[in-house]
Amino acid sequence: MIVLAHVSDTHLDGGDRSAERAARVMAYLNELPQPLDAVLITGDIADHGLPAEYHQAKTILASRHPVFTCPGNHDVREAFRAVLLGHDGGEGPINQVHGAAGAVFALCDSSIPGRHDGFLTDDTIAWLEAVLAETPERTPVFVCFHHPPVMLHSPFIDEIRQYGEQRLADLIARHPNVMATLCGHAHTAAATTFASRPLLVAPGVVSTLSLPWERGDDLDYELPPAIAFHVLDDDLRLTTHYRVVP
Repeated sequence: MIVLAHVSDTHLDGGDRSAERAARVMAYLNELPQPLDAVLITGDIADHGLPAEYHQAKTILASRHPVFTCPGNHDVREAFRAVLLGHDGGEGPINQVHGAAGAVFALCDSSIPGRHDGFLTDDTIAWLEAVLAETPERTPVFVCFHHPPVMLHSPFIDEIRQYGEQRLADLIARHPNVMATLCGHAHTAAATTFASRPLLVAPGVVSTLSLPWERGDDLDYELPPAIAFHVLDDDLRLTTHYRVVP
């Protein structure tokens, strides 16, 4: 069985509010009585992409569990690489592959520098295709990124979703061992399908999306942070639990 905590959109900005909420989430995870196989953080770790914000994130997001991170539209690749990953490199996509508990996590960079919508470059699609081709057919794979590649029925989010998604859908369709796609960006717990597989959206840490039929502004900053737990059992049945962090 694989147990994964899914966190997203901490938007650390050097201030106390976002730091307190992110620290509360990580304290909750670090104090769990049993170890997790991984903690996945799907982007918008920093709010302005400043090196100081990533140094803050490196401290707050430290965990006794393995932590995997990918960038979002508020992140800046050069600073993300240097501080969080300890890598040199330019401004190209930050694509990473990790293994945990017998599963493969392919973290794709869906960010577009200077824009809020998302897109997987042809190089990223080729990278993912190689990862999937090299992965044994019986090994479960989770494809992860920041931007949801589908409409979530929120105009605020749908305008800045991931575009060009058919190439990704066609690729996933050729690989039955892709268990799900996991993303953030929307600041709301959501579950739908993409390429006939589960698409699971993590709630936001810094704020929560208000849907068009709810009252208020686009983002609610009063609701508490929330996370998801994804559980893949030995029969490859995937279950997701969403949890509000007190």
